[in-house]
Amino acid sequence: MEALTTISSKYQIMIPRKVREQFNLLPGQKVMFIPYKNSIRLVIIPSIKDARGIFKGINIENIREEVDEDR
Repeated sequence: MEALTTISSKYQIMIPRKVREQFNLLPGQKVMFIPYKNSIRLVIIPSIKDARGIFKGINIENIREEVDEDR
């Protein structure tokens, strides 16, 4: 889906309704702009509640060093 918007004089953008509805975007929701080559990626940041369990089933073997560093 392509959607066109314009940057305002205050450097704000409006997310088109079709995009907001497709991705269930709500006021106050966090997003991040990530530069990629010659473009910008807009990534939706999930809430803590929605992110819970995102890594369920991940293999956690060998993640830490065998000996913890002194602190």
